[in-house]
Parts: sequence; C-alpha cells; structure tokens
Amino acid sequence: MATFGTLSDRLTETFRNLRTKGKLSAADVDGTVREIRRALLDADVALPVVKEFTATVRERALGEEVSRALNPAQQVVQIVNDELVGILGGEQRRLEFSKTPPTVIMLAGLQGSGKTTFAGKLAKQLRGEGHTPLLVACDLQRPNAVNQLSVVAEQAGATIFAPEPGNGVGDPVRVARDGVEHARRQQHDVVIIDTAGRLGVDEELMRQASDIRRAVSPDEVLFVIDAMIGQDAVNTAKAFQEGVDFTGVVLSKLDGDAHGGAALSVASVTGRPIIFASTGETLDDLEPFYPDRMASRILDLGDVLTLIEQAQQAFDEEEAAKVAEKLATETFTLEDFLDQMQQLKKMGSMKKMLGMLPGMGQMKQQLDDFDDREIDRTEAIIRSMTPAERRNPKLLNGSRRLRIAQGSGMTVTDVNQLVARFEQAAKMMKTVARGGTPQIPGMGPMPGMGKPGASAKRKGKGKGKAKSGSRSGNPAKRAAENAGLAVNNTQATGSGFGLGAAKEPSEADLAEIQKLFGKG
Repeated sequence: MATFGTLSDRLTETFRNLRTKGKLSAADVDGTVREIRRALLDADVALPVVKEFTATVRERALGEEVSRALNPAQQVVQIVNDELVGILGGEQRRLEFSKTPPTVIMLAGLQGSGKTTFAGKLAKQLRGEGHTPLLVACDLQRPNAVNQLSVVAEQAGATIFAPEPGNGVGDPVRVARDGVEHARRQQHDVVIIDTAGRLGVDEELMRQASDIRRAVSPDEVLFVIDAMIGQDAVNTAKAFQEGVDFTGVVLSKLDGDAHGGAALSVASVTGRPIIFASTGETLDDLEPFYPDRMASRILDLGDVLTLIEQAQQAFDEEEAAKVAEKLATETFTLEDFLDQMQQLKKMGSMKKMLGMLPGMGQMKQQLDDFDDREIDRTEAIIRSMTPAERRNPKLLNGSRRLRIAQGSGMTVTDVNQLVARFEQAAKMMKTVARGGTPQIPGMGPMPGMGKPGASAKRKGKGKGKAKSGSRSGNPAKRAAENAGLAVNNTQATGSGFGLGAAKEPSEADLAEIQKLFGKG
C-alpha cells in the first residue's frame, strides 16, 4: 500500500544492511533500533508507541533468541514483524452480529474521514455475504449528506431510511431510533447508522453522537479515521473514545500517500482493534484488517494470503480448469487471454495486486510506472478482432492490424505490441505450468520465486557432468524426459518455495504425453 511506502523502504534498507553480518554486536543492534525509531517517527507514529516498540525490539534483539540464531539478521526481522503485529492489534477481529436481529452498527468520526463512503462499502460487502443491510441517514448537518448517502446506497444495492432532508433540518436521534424500528418491521438484519461529523472535535458533535448511541444501543460503534492525518489521529481517537467510545476502528484512505502513522498508533493507543481498511475509491475497495498481513506488507514480505483470497473470489474454477486444459493442449488463444484479463479486472487494481507479492518494494519504480488502464486498452484491441483472428493471431497481416487499430482507437504499433505481449503471456503461463518462474513483462522474474530450471554445471568427471537433453527417437518420450530433466535441475539450483522436485515420469505419464503428440 502506498501509505506505508516510505516506512517500508526505510525498514527494508535497514535490514538489508544487517544481512551482511554473520553475528550481531550490541552496537549493530543499537544502530538498527535507532534507524527503526527514526523511520517510525518520520511516519508520524505516536511517540509513546515508538518508545515502547523500539525498547521491546532492542531487548529481544540483544537476548538469546538472536545470539543463538543461525541467521541473526532474519531473527531481528522476525522480532520486528512480531512487534508490528502486536501494535497493530495482534489478532484479526471481525464484526460481531447480534443474536436477535437487527445488528446495529453506528459510524462515528470527523467530517471528511470517509464515513459515508464506508457505509456504502460495508453495505455492499454485507449484501454479498447474504445480509439485508439498511442505511440510516443521521448526518443532517453537512450539506447534501443525505443525498450523498442515497447515491452510495443505490450503488451498493442497499435500502436507505432517510425521512429528513438534512441540510440542518431534522432530529438525528429520532431518525436513528425510527430507523432501527423500520429495520425490524421490514426484516433488515443489519442497520448501518451514518452520523454527522465536524471539521474538528467539539462538544456538540460528541453530545449528538453520545445521544444516538444511548437511543439505539448499537452492537458495534466503528470509529472511521483518515489514515492520512498522521499525529492528529491519536488525539482525535482519544477524544472520541472519551466522548462516545467505540468498539472498533476503520482506517480510510489507506491508499493515500501519507506516512501511515495513524494505522500504527490508533490500535495501540486506544486498545480498540482495527476491523476494516478502506483501500480505494470504489465500493469494492474494502478489506478486513489482518494485523499479521499488514505487518508483512510494511516489511516488504508480501501479502500472498489476501492475494489468494481475492483470486478465489474473482476466478471461476470451471474457467480455470478450461484454461489449464488449453495450456496442456497448446490451444491458448487471444479469446482466452481476454477472459483472463476480465477475471483479473474483477480482482481490482493490478498495481495493488502486484504490490502484494514479496519483494515488490524493491521494484517500486516499475510498479509506479505500471498503468492499470493498459488492460482496458488491450481489451479494446482484442474486441476489435474477428473471432477467427482471436483464435489464430497468425492471420494478423498488415491490413488486418490497421483495421483493428482504427476500430479500437489505437495505433498499429499498439496492436503489434499486444500480439507480442500475448505471445509473452502464453510462454509465461506454460513456464508456470511446467514448474518454472513466471516473468512480469518489463519487470523481470516474480520476486520470491526461484529461477527457471537450468542445468547446474559441476566440475569433475563422470556423474559430475551436467546431463544434456534426451536424444530419444520417440518425440513423446524425448519431451517427457527433457521435462523431467528440467525439474531435476531446478531442484539442484534451489526451489523458490522450498518444494522438492517432481518424480521421474512414469509409464502412464509417457502414455498421456504420447496421446497429446498424436503418436501411436
């Protein structure tokens, strides 16, 4: 996430300097802790949190767990990771639903923190989980707040209860109470109450929020805070905790370019868990907050679990099986390429997904240069092709490419580049299917994955020589033996995930490959 970009860079650089040392002295530890303290303070993390964090890291880093470790630098990274998880809240906390519906969720926070947008995001997510949320418009002060919530509710496909026009007209406490009763009558199982905010903390805001809380006895009070406000986050959170109290925190605008101190301070200072992270402008940009995954992102260790979950939600298993079959039979076409891009778009921003891979912090410039709109341009070009051209790109001569360029509003050069990228993608997917390392076009091998299998040359005689490819006269057997040789050589050079090599191809495997080649 962009919010932690600077902090992540500083911490990664600090740990990179440690890796050159086989043993850590007290001076090494002190120097590392000093750099961590500076990085956290520059990221606007609250001073009390920084002091406690660095003191704990120093104590553990000077202890036996590091001095006895085979790799002290990695052990220090692990300690920092553990402590980051701790200040971010420890374990993930989900929404708690009432045993007798409706579950009442009240939102609180300053004006501009993103409460109304979050209300829509939450409603859409709950609808996707089978709930029937009702949005209640209790922000009757801010101009057009009721209209904004109505628009958001429509986008989320949720029902809204808005009996008052707002703009200074209406009693928010009565609207909240009536909204809960309306939900009971209409059998909505969740009520989301959007309350008023102010540009700053004041008595009127706190009194109104406190009155609404007493009137509806909410099951959850979520404090929505702008992740970009830095040190002020702590003072604002404390004021709301004393004036209204809340059961959980929502970090909004976590895709911004601020230093991210709010996220690292608010849970530790208030003792209340962060439940959601709002990561973009669309209603789909809402994630459950996992302290361990966020710590991994900050330390550039990636967030593969979230990436997998998003892929599982977006990708159809039957479609995935069809693609796997096409790869095996070498009939992957531009139509399949288009389908894959459509499924990728369902997962959200490609740049955000790539940022979840381990080690992508080292490729920050390439990530910044990546344009998500490229997928839309690619889609336009492919849609301008005939079905025959999509199935067989070899048909694309000069006149056809000119027609496609004009039909998609692109240039012939763009069409040529797409065809070249498609060929790259097809090769990459086949490489993955064979156990090799996928390459990100223009960015090199995916981080955290071993290099493609290459023969490890060894000095010496006899068995020490690297094996060459099979020279069998049977093409099926030759292909299978070469595939097995590549897998074994990958094991020799080391697998990125620490997985062992595949077994030698069996007679049954050879028979299957024989069928693919069409040889009797």
